[in-house]
Amino acid sequence: MPTRPSKDLETFDNPHPERDYTIRIRIPEFTCLCPKTGQPDFATLHLEYVPDRRCVELKSLKLYIWSYRDEGAFHEAVTNQILNDLVAATAPRFMRLTAEFNVRGGIYTTVVAEHRAPDWQPAPPVSLP
Repeated sequence: MPTRPSKDLETFDNPHPERDYTIRIRIPEFTCLCPKTGQPDFATLHLEYVPDRRCVELKSLKLYIWSYRDEGAFHEAVTNQILNDLVAATAPRFMRLTAEFNVRGGIYTTVVAEHRAPDWQPAPPVSLP
């Protein structure tokens, strides 16, 4: 197989570090294992962030997400671990990870975790007529 799962997150220089802008990434095929039953858990991850100096490279993100396929993790733990790793790699001004897990036993779970750089404040919303 030419590619394999990897915990290495690669980054590249933000082409416009002088500006706040939002990057949104949808990852519809996240899988991990339930630590209680060993059964697969499926989720769609929604990553939104305002980069500072570095952006995450998408192929490395894909391989990183793939690395969870055979790992057991509670929804809350895996969501926060992914956010922690992405923050460590990119040091964003703001980052939010929303993990929407598929139904399990009649229950849907959504976990939202956020990071905000201590010295960053978002611009006020713009209301257009």
